[in-house]
Order: sequence, then C-alpha cells, then structure tokens
Amino acid sequence: MPDKSPYRRVSTNLKVGDKDIVTFFNRLKTAASAEWRAYTEHPFTNGLADGSLPEAAFRHYLVQDYLFLIEFARAYALAVYKSPGLADMREAASGLSAILDVEMDLHVKLCAGWGLSPADLERAPPAAEMLAYTRYVLDAGMRGDLLALKVALAPCVIGYAEIATRLAARPGADAATNAYRVWIAEYAGAPYQEVAAKARAHLDHLADRYVTPAREAELIAIFREATRLEADFWEMGWREGKR
Repeated sequence: MPDKSPYRRVSTNLKVGDKDIVTFFNRLKTAASAEWRAYTEHPFTNGLADGSLPEAAFRHYLVQDYLFLIEFARAYALAVYKSPGLADMREAASGLSAILDVEMDLHVKLCAGWGLSPADLERAPPAAEMLAYTRYVLDAGMRGDLLALKVALAPCVIGYAEIATRLAARPGADAATNAYRVWIAEYAGAPYQEVAAKARAHLDHLADRYVTPAREAELIAIFREATRLEADFWEMGWREGKR
C-alpha cells in the first residue's frame, strides 16, 4: 500500500565521493550564523531540555505557536499556488497536511491539560511577535517566488528538527519528571525529522534551479530576518516566564 502519511521518508545522503556537498541551506546557515545560534541555542530551548522552563513561558509560547501554525498553513497553501510544477505542489501539500493533521494536534493535546479547547486557542489574542513573523513570511511569499517563500519557511521547519535533536541528546531530556519531554520527542522523532529533511532537500533542489549569485544575497537577507524573528518568538515566551 502507498504511504499516505504526511511525513514521507526522504534520503538525506547528499555526498559526492567522500566529501559533503556545501548545500544551499548550509550556505544560508553560514551567512546567518549569529542569528542561527541566537535562535537554536536560545535559553528557552535549554529550559525545555532540563525541565526548568517556567510553565507560564511554555504555555504562552504554545498558545501563540498554535496561532502561528494557522498562518503557516496559509503559507504552505500559498506555496501550492506558487509551485511551478506538480512535484512542487505535492511537496507543499504534504507540508500543509503535516501542519493541519499532525503538528497542531500536539498543541491541542498539550493545551488540553490546562483546560484549553481548540476554540480557546483559536480565539487567543495574537502576540506582536507572532504577527510580525507570520506576516513577514506571507509577505515574502506574496512578493517573491516559491524559492523565496521556502527560504522564509526554512528556519522554522528545519530549525525545529535541529533544536530537538540537540535537546534530545541532553541528559534527562526524556525523564518522566521533564514536563517538556513530549514536545522534544515529537520534534526529535523520526517522522518530524523526515519532514525537515524533505523540506531541506526540496529547498536545495529549488536553489539548484533558480539561484544566481545576485539572487543568493537577497535570499540570505530573507533567511536572516526569518531566523531573527524565530529567536524573537522564543524570547516572547521567555519574557512571559519571568513575570
């Protein structure tokens, strides 16, 4: 039977001979290394690994992330429209399905423990950081092509996989006493890791088709700003935990 899961297996073996290819995504990360570190190593993430993050910080983040995912679903729907071919459309549609059918479900289950229903989450007042980030991504997609949109989406979908892998390797991350072990396990698990690998492979494929040296500088600027806005999202939750 064909695999109908929104999480499809994808090869991540990007090598020629014995040397790793310097992929487009790696070039983006290198060019935005300071922003990438601030995002992927934010104190909020370390608090998830050792369980020290205040519940208020995680709760605020998770509610806002639910609203964020609604807007990101719109961005993936836009990616379908921006796709030049059926293969690109199918890739965007699988990402949309992963958000609507899997990732948002995690938020619903976790928030149910606080007595919050999906309707409560959808009615939550949006934070400025959530609006700034999602509007930036949607604007990048509206003004640009599919590649520009995928570059704006990349810090989220690929970054979460990298963050969760790092956190999962920390001692005690999966301990029964860590209230955030379910979140870590979701994003460190094979299904989501495959989603991220697929997104990265598709981004590199688009870059092979459409990137020029002049265009790369423009795309780096988009990636850098989207990564900065991701760090702001962590900071939003972090501040809430200090109140």
